[in-house]
Amino acid sequence: MKAFLLAAGEGTRLKPYTDTVPKCLMPINGKPLLEIWINLLESHGITDVLVNTHHQAEKVESFVKHIKSQAKVTITTVYEPRLLGSAGTVAAQRDFIIDNDD
Repeated sequence: MKAFLLAAGEGTRLKPYTDTVPKCLMPINGKPLLEIWINLLESHGITDVLVNTHHQAEKVESFVKHIKSQAKVTITTVYEPRLLGSAGTVAAQRDFIIDNDD
């Protein structure tokens, strides 16, 4: 099974914290939110995860690179040069989402 994590947003409601840390990497009890999401997805049988990036993308991609070796899922990032919004992102990644084998 697959999951798509929408992590490209600017996190404006969490400013000023998101000026230096993207929302998906904000720590919750010492763990980045993205790590918590991935652990939950693993525990529910997800095998492939796609994470979209935009705001502070290099930090998200660096974190994903760091946890890939420990993860039990395949994690791929996709950079959005401009924010597409939730529906636009899903439409742009329909090949990942729609899989006739699933």
